[in-house]
Amino acid sequence: MIKFHALSSMTLILCTGLLTASSIASAADIEVPRGGWRNSGGEVAGFRQPVHYPASSVNAEGQNEMSLIKGRISSNGKKRPGKLVVNGAAMPLSIGEGGEFARPYSFSSGSNSVEVRSPDGSDVKRVQFYDTNTSRPNARLRVVLSWDSDGTDLDLHVISPDGQHVFYGNRVVDNGGALDVDVTTGYGPEIYANTAPPKGTYHVYVNYYGSGDNSKALTIAKVAIISQEGTLAEKQQSFQVPMRKPGELTLVKSFTYP
Repeated sequence: MIKFHALSSMTLILCTGLLTASSIASAADIEVPRGGWRNSGGEVAGFRQPVHYPASSVNAEGQNEMSLIKGRISSNGKKRPGKLVVNGAAMPLSIGEGGEFARPYSFSSGSNSVEVRSPDGSDVKRVQFYDTNTSRPNARLRVVLSWDSDGTDLDLHVISPDGQHVFYGNRVVDNGGALDVDVTTGYGPEIYANTAPPKGTYHVYVNYYGSGDNSKALTIAKVAIISQEGTLAEKQQSFQVPMRKPGELTLVKSFTYP
């Protein structure tokens, strides 16, 4: 004889809780890139974004889907950035009022991973994909600047061994180095990338350009340096530096490539 038992109220509560948690977990969505295999074809690795003043955030205008991170995630009513992790490098993620996000990014050929997290960490989505286009030029050197405060403007400066200086006023130089965007409203990230970086010593500076109405705002700058991305020789280093007042220029790291 088969016996049927009524679910207790506690069981119903637990089941409801699991359904709610499942619904919350599925709220995150990465529209692009999609998981699996793809070929970016003849798409050029573009590191620059258009800049509009007064700047409000990074933008994704005119970007091909092969060079874009886009989707939606719950901010749970919190006016804070989420977190974006690309191939192990973490950076802030600006989230719109409706939970939407869009971030241009020049991916390497081969295996790539993208993870997004809500501001409180309760909502997470991750995708893994493999770009089979071996002719696509990869960023052999990236420098990623982010910071932990809103309404502040930090600037990334990278000086290469041949003396070429990349910053918001000189975003592309002859040796192939480029800065993707000048973020003036907080958090960043600003990303320097080079597909064929000259060998020698690089200097990475961070300038505390301004803090709006709060001239005493302390902010923590985080700089990640990634070399030989997507290869067995890949190396990532991360540094944190307190920036105390506008006008402060700090040498974060000098390093030798390769």
